[in-house]
Amino acid sequence: MLRMMGRYLTLILLSAVVLITADCVNVRLVGGHSRCAGTVEVLHRGQWGTVCDVAWDLPDAAVVCRELDCGEPVDALTNAHFGPGSGPIWMYFVRCVGSESTLKDCESGGWDRSYCDHAKAAGVICSEVRLVGGSHCSGRLEILHDQTWMSVCGAAFDQQDAEVVCRELDCGAPVQVLGAAAFGKGDTQMRTQEIQCRGNESQIHLCPTSPSHENSCSHDNNVGLVCTEIINVRLVNGNSPCSGTVEVLHRGQWGTVCDIGWDMADAAVVCRELDCGEPVDALGDAQVGLRSGPVWMNNAMCTGSESTLKKCGSVIWGFQGVCQSKSAGIICSGVRLVGGSRCSGRLEILDDQTWMSVCDAAFDQQDAEVVCRELDCGAPVQVLGAAAFGKGDAQMWTQEIQCRGNESQIHLCPTSTSHQYNCSHDNDVGLVCAGLSKFIILH
Repeated sequence: MLRMMGRYLTLILLSAVVLITADCVNVRLVGGHSRCAGTVEVLHRGQWGTVCDVAWDLPDAAVVCRELDCGEPVDALTNAHFGPGSGPIWMYFVRCVGSESTLKDCESGGWDRSYCDHAKAAGVICSEVRLVGGSHCSGRLEILHDQTWMSVCGAAFDQQDAEVVCRELDCGAPVQVLGAAAFGKGDTQMRTQEIQCRGNESQIHLCPTSPSHENSCSHDNNVGLVCTEIINVRLVNGNSPCSGTVEVLHRGQWGTVCDIGWDMADAAVVCRELDCGEPVDALGDAQVGLRSGPVWMNNAMCTGSESTLKKCGSVIWGFQGVCQSKSAGIICSGVRLVGGSRCSGRLEILDDQTWMSVCDAAFDQQDAEVVCRELDCGAPVQVLGAAAFGKGDAQMWTQEIQCRGNESQIHLCPTSTSHQYNCSHDNDVGLVCAGLSKFIILH
């Protein structure tokens, strides 16, 4: 009986060991200033090894930062920025989408294939700061200290500190520093040290601190922060806000995108991020003008469904090579059809960064030719008035559009101010283009 109980206890202990082993972290960062920055190393078959920097980008870095509970990705670094690491080169050509729970779940070019050497080890910098209880750019401030997330006392944080946090999280300027646990009390330990940033630091851990003599801080005094939500991509040198050379904002600096591999799927992501309608063209060879600054992305690999360009994969991130004269550009439509399908719906036109409905009396068949062509939807089938696709809530555009019918984009058509139309959303124009494979009009 005792022997059987001993075997039973042994099985329980072995099960516990197995469970503990299964929870082991399989990635680490070495050679940096903290456990949240450094050369990436992966544990595989009981041995730590490095990751080749080919295709290493921000979605890959995002997975590592999440796996290590280190906040947001600040940078994806190449060329053994933190040192070469050691051991085998386990992963090559990593292709994370950014939502994976561990780096080992990401696709790659294979394990233990030494196409690289240690001079091309991948590295990561994570933020070590986060905003909780709001959005990516607003919430209760928490700072990682000695492997523990800590809340910050409102009395120990000011506007200059806020400048650094917002910059580190790739958000805009700080709008408001809030005390009195505006985003909830949280349950983390309180950090009472006073942060003394000058305001120009790239990360909060680079700011000096001093012990605070204010010992009365509790979770009622948690500091909250609201930063502006910003767009991290822009188009320059074009003829409208929705066309031009693509530039990406990274670590406070605007840089270009190399046109190698640049295609319509990449353009679609930029057009969506800028709320500029459908992609009309993906341009290369700096067709919309040369720009200075770093080349942030080389061979972007968007699927077309990403919410931002920075979430797309890239063969090389932070590339500083010979691609300055090969900047990627795009033209977005500035026109869209809403409430139907991609090729049918209520017509809206972008004017001065505002989407506007169009009065049915100000739009005709020749105008429809241009819109359907611009959206890559074939010939117009029917122009519908009387808000056939719903009334919408955009501002009304009452100018009369006077296309000849051969223009490539609607914004190239002349317009004239109309004095004869008393338009409302009851008069929103709708359009059906032939690109729709099946369409039934009910009368």
